[in-house]
Amino acid sequence: MDKRGENMFDLKGKTALVTGSSQGIGKEIAKTLRDAGAKVFVHGQNFSEKLDLAAKYVGTDSIVEADLFESGVADKLFAQTGGVDILVLNASIQIKKPWGEFSEEEFDRHINCNLKSSYFIIKKYINYMKQKGWGRIVTIGSTNQYNNHPELAIYGVTKAAQMKLVQNIAPYIAPYGITINNIAPGAIETPRNDKALADKEFRDKVVASIPAGYIGNAGDMNGAVLLLCSNEGRYITGSEIIADGGMHL
Repeated sequence: MDKRGENMFDLKGKTALVTGSSQGIGKEIAKTLRDAGAKVFVHGQNFSEKLDLAAKYVGTDSIVEADLFESGVADKLFAQTGGVDILVLNASIQIKKPWGEFSEEEFDRHINCNLKSSYFIIKKYINYMKQKGWGRIVTIGSTNQYNNHPELAIYGVTKAAQMKLVQNIAPYIAPYGITINNIAPGAIETPRNDKALADKEFRDKVVASIPAGYIGNAGDMNGAVLLLCSNEGRYITGSEIIADGGMHL
């Protein structure tokens, strides 16, 4: 056996922050990184029983809270974590409405949480990675970057913009040994989607739109995240993995 394979995807000695990791995809990503050996900070909007339970599930006692809608969120997070080797920006907001019915406040909340916070958090954490000569940044996007959902116009715009941010940043941080990539999930069984997917007619319609023939679960992002956050993914940057069972097609 090739000895290089013995420690593949090993993250021992690395530190990671996963935003929005109190439930769903973020919680599964945090557990995957922890299982691979990283010290993981689990994040929620505020301290809560749900966040405590997520931390126990992940296997960490490192819990941080910060509201991504607020200015100064990057400084607040960094004060609690210090520098990290791996940054996974998973937290987002999703308000469903026809495109012409969003209020200015709702529009701003999408931008602040899904895009603005990503920019300033990356900006805050990047210097530590530069100093170490190693870093991994992963943003969580959505197939709504590509699909025209009748009630997710603003959400889709923010996710498309986030991907463009990834592409713009990648060339400038690559010389420091830092990669940045995006993962775009499709229809996934998460608390965010529970109510909608409980409607059988709607669920059947969604399944019919997925070439793979089924709705994914929160753990279906784990393999992509582990690849992009490990040494095995060192030559991948400014790119995207679409994990949606072919839904974007």
